[in-house]
Amino acid sequence: MVQTQALPEAETLLLEIPKTIKLYVTQEQFAALAARNRELQLERTAQGELIVNPPTGWQTGERNSSISGELYIWWRNAGEPGKTFDSSTAFILPNGATRAPDASCVSQQRWDALTPEEKGTFANICPDFVVELRSASDTLKSLQEKMREYMDNGAKLGWLIDPKNRKVEIYRLGLVMEVLSNPAELSGEEILPGFVLELRRVWG
Repeated sequence: MVQTQALPEAETLLLEIPKTIKLYVTQEQFAALAARNRELQLERTAQGELIVNPPTGWQTGERNSSISGELYIWWRNAGEPGKTFDSSTAFILPNGATRAPDASCVSQQRWDALTPEEKGTFANICPDFVVELRSASDTLKSLQEKMREYMDNGAKLGWLIDPKNRKVEIYRLGLVMEVLSNPAELSGEEILPGFVLELRRVWG
């Protein structure tokens, strides 16, 4: 009889990576990392660079909840048109990047056109509507680059909400970006007919 002895589990070590060092992963490696690190919001650029976003603070979390909640209420009352998603949902964009907007919506027609494979863990599609909410750790430049990436990959309407400065940048497909200072509300326009976000819940 052959006796076997269980080997002790390998010790887990923490590796601190300076911001000057970039890590690159494939889509398959990204999916594996995301599955093992659900407490983190991971993203991947079109070039394969891994971006690690730590958990949000309570204030940003509350604002995110308000935005997603208002979007869900509109969706339900409007007869559940398309698909709506919160900040925990990532998408593989046509350029290969994997991005997770703070709130988003995909039309039913575009969603139904996806194959079962394209509706995998991360759907292969850019949402029609996206929201990015600036937190204290976000640079405006990085979020503006993300918004332009969404528009370049098929988004039709996007809001970059900056609570600190009470400004909103509105991105529309094929049009110049519009900046609103301290608006009271935002309209979903023809992309989300009837959806209005009252910003008093976001400004706090």
